[in-house]
Amino acid sequence: MKIKNYCALLLVLVLGFTSCKKDDDNGSTFVERDRTEQQVADRDSLLGYFETHYYNSSMFETPGDYSISDIEISELPMDENGNYLEMPDPENNTMLSDPGVIEVHTTTFADVEYEYYILRLNQGGGDAPNFCDDVRVNYVGNMQDGDIFDSTVNPDDFDMINLIPGWRRVLPQFNTASSFVINGDGTVAYSDYGLGVMFVPSGLGFYSSPPFGVTSYSNLIFKFALYQTEINDHDEDGVPTYLEDIDNDDDIFDEDTDEDDIPNYLDIDDDGDGVLTIYEDIDNDGDPTNDDTDGDGTPNYLDADSTESNQDED
Repeated sequence: MKIKNYCALLLVLVLGFTSCKKDDDNGSTFVERDRTEQQVADRDSLLGYFETHYYNSSMFETPGDYSISDIEISELPMDENGNYLEMPDPENNTMLSDPGVIEVHTTTFADVEYEYYILRLNQGGGDAPNFCDDVRVNYVGNMQDGDIFDSTVNPDDFDMINLIPGWRRVLPQFNTASSFVINGDGTVAYSDYGLGVMFVPSGLGFYSSPPFGVTSYSNLIFKFALYQTEINDHDEDGVPTYLEDIDNDDDIFDEDTDEDDIPNYLDIDDDGDGVLTIYEDIDNDGDPTNDDTDGDGTPNYLDADSTESNQDED
């Protein structure tokens, strides 16, 4: 799936190495658009989209386990001169621009403040994933013109570390299914799962380096159903990956306590003191984050001058 393959690329973008590159075939130089200016354009474009599109709101007035195929977002009809007409069937449809329909959220990515938008159709009754956990979802992704560029047929599993930033902002704001049943044919029926639509500006999507089928600087729209989640510990050091985000900025690539060029979430010795992080769980409760032998407020696994190990002999 196209949303899965951009972890390394996005890290490069954050570090700012893609602003210019040489085209070996014709000697031209590609200059990436300014992110701040592009966000303004993306915001205006998405707000304009909301003014001209509506969804089948009556479908979701009665609680139920709806699918992404039940979500219909349509453009207003036009007259022969290209002028927009009134929304059809107002008893069953609602404009996306109506007050309270679309949630507006802000986040900072690559030193730029972005707005992104959510149509929340069901919150879900299970657990909420962290931004770096595994998730099981169904989704359809399209651009503003309606062209579908990616989708799932059956629920698929993703590590959100490998997804575009927009997904890592939106999915943690929903909950998974409250329950599920395995049917006789091996399929799974989920109940009360997160269901919605995310509207992602290009800077939280593929930006200037999209996959085939997506144009550069395209805003993205994803219908999604969130079924299950599982907490990740990528380096298996006893510290869940989401807790390796020490500064709580939803970015685990910028934490490198011992400055060895290995981010903490992949570093089995976070503080570089020669004692593996998993062995700095002194009380053996399975949580290295609550051990602070010298009482200085820094847990042992991040404190290079605390070298006690649960492997030490008494």
